[in-house]
Amino acid sequence: MDFDSFTLLAATADLADEPAARADADGMELRMDFAEAPLAMIEAYDGQLPLLVTNRVEWEGGEGDDTAARLDALEAAIEDDAVAAVDVELAALDGEGDHDATRVVEHARNQDVSVVVSTHDFEATPEEATLVDRLERACSYGDVGKIATTAQARSDVLALLAATHTLTEAGHTVATMAMGEAGRHSRVVAPLYGARIGYAPVDPADATAPGQYDLATLRQLVTAL
Repeated sequence: MDFDSFTLLAATADLADEPAARADADGMELRMDFAEAPLAMIEAYDGQLPLLVTNRVEWEGGEGDDTAARLDALEAAIEDDAVAAVDVELAALDGEGDHDATRVVEHARNQDVSVVVSTHDFEATPEEATLVDRLERACSYGDVGKIATTAQARSDVLALLAATHTLTEAGHTVATMAMGEAGRHSRVVAPLYGARIGYAPVDPADATAPGQYDLATLRQLVTAL
């Protein structure tokens, strides 16, 4: 995945969703931390859409344990031809946790796999300067810097959009979104300001983050804008 233009990913813990996603998605995000036997699932995958693999650690909002095995699983997944991108947490690359996540980025480079470096705020949306700083640091590690914040009011989205525009104008590739009902519209509007990745479940009941639209709806809304 090169993320040169907006890329809509079907977020899932089950690659059996892939046939239903083909009409609207450009790829699949497999949440390995939510999945049962994710490496076996990847090995058996025969779908048409490329994969981005995420094995989110618990302290960054996922269900993955902070162990070397979590990173080992990401490295093993990267070696599969179906995997075109990997997500690694900015905090893990900055040294949080007990294990060095930079090895996953290095392995991805060796496998010609794109790297999305992500950071999250599950309480609020920081001011624009903080958003810009975190996105710049994420971009320094990876091909895409991703930030997902939490909007308490619609106005919180303004700082996120401004940061998205600033980084895009500076030549960086970013993915931005505000979680929660107040920030839901950011998933539709942010691509207009340069956000290059959207995430949505095929079935809204399977949302992997607060405020996600279902896949078909998000594709329709982004395309209309």
